[in-house]
Amino acid sequence: MGILNLFRRTAAPEPKNMKAQAGEGAIFSGFDDPAFYEFMRNGAGGMTESGATVNVQTALRNTTILRCVSLISFSIGMLPLHMQRKDDKSKAEDHPLFRVLYRKPNAWQTAFEFRSLMQQRALTDGDAFALIVRSGNRVTQLVPLAGDRVTVKQRDDWALEYVVTRGSNGTVTLPQSEVFHLRYGLSDDGITGLSLVKQAAEAIGLAQQAEKSAARMFRNGMILGGVLKHPNQLSQEAYERLKESMSDDSGAENAYKWKILEEGMDAVPNNAPGKEGEGLGQRKHQIEEIARGFGVPRPLLGVDDTSWGSGIDVLGQFFVRYSLNPWFEAWQQAIERSLLTEREADEYDFKFNAGALLRGSMIDQAEFFAKGLGSGGSVPWLHPDEPRDWMDLPRRNDLPPAPGQQQTGGPDEPA
Repeated sequence: MGILNLFRRTAAPEPKNMKAQAGEGAIFSGFDDPAFYEFMRNGAGGMTESGATVNVQTALRNTTILRCVSLISFSIGMLPLHMQRKDDKSKAEDHPLFRVLYRKPNAWQTAFEFRSLMQQRALTDGDAFALIVRSGNRVTQLVPLAGDRVTVKQRDDWALEYVVTRGSNGTVTLPQSEVFHLRYGLSDDGITGLSLVKQAAEAIGLAQQAEKSAARMFRNGMILGGVLKHPNQLSQEAYERLKESMSDDSGAENAYKWKILEEGMDAVPNNAPGKEGEGLGQRKHQIEEIARGFGVPRPLLGVDDTSWGSGIDVLGQFFVRYSLNPWFEAWQQAIERSLLTEREADEYDFKFNAGALLRGSMIDQAEFFAKGLGSGGSVPWLHPDEPRDWMDLPRRNDLPPAPGQQQTGGPDEPA
């Protein structure tokens, strides 16, 4: 019997699902659900000063949040992640972990889907977890674990352990060696990352309320195109004719048609300054506030007040350098910590190939390749096959050596 039944006259069965009244998106299986404890601990589901309830589900309904999260997550998911040897930078395709991270992390997800999901959870929750499945010392699968079912604890010996709730099957405690943990760089305790949704809750809440205000205006508000003025009193017959005329002429196909007025009436357009401009300004400001927290440049969010032009290449480089590079490092070091042995960490490392995002225009690339191959008296430092690799073209063994290069130079080293 639940404790609340003690105060009821007749015992009632506990509901199968319980929905919080404070906001949408908060559904619990019962009072013993860890998500219910998290909901109460965070102040009834993240109620903000604006009156909006902000959690991951409600935040992702905001198009700015959705764009920021999807842009970063999809970038991490689509860029190749290569395991390579440290000594010669060659791909370690013969290592079992190469296949897991590059192509097939588990039986039902592609590498894109797995990395995008993990990155999404790290952005919104602050942490992303995956169970490491091994066969002997060989990693065979990475299975994502829902963040609201995982509690991280630090033992007396400073090692971490992960308590995973499995619904009706109780809980299981996993050692650090069995969990791949990707965390956001900012942290209160060095163990779990900060949730960007929680940290930006007030800005997100204000954006939600501004959006609701605009929606209510279109649903319930009155938007006047103008008014008709009569010097005295309009007769009933003229009123009926005018009403029928206005009804017949409504719709976009009748826009800008002239109206025959009754009994000396005047048409006065509505020139009163409305609140629509202020509402749009507030919503644009909230886009900037949210984008600042996620580190995404405004033009990538579709903001229309920034010129694109030739600066699009620089914008892409800016996004990689300041938005994605910290996450590249977080992924690479988390993989080394959780998936490699000490001996393997000395021999291998992992690198995201962001070359496609960093490339400039075709003219800039042509100039770069030409100088790298020794054009204009430059000291050559590229082999002819290397630009072809970067442009996804097949290698050609019949290519002559670049000026100043000998034919004996290998594909990865200047002669």
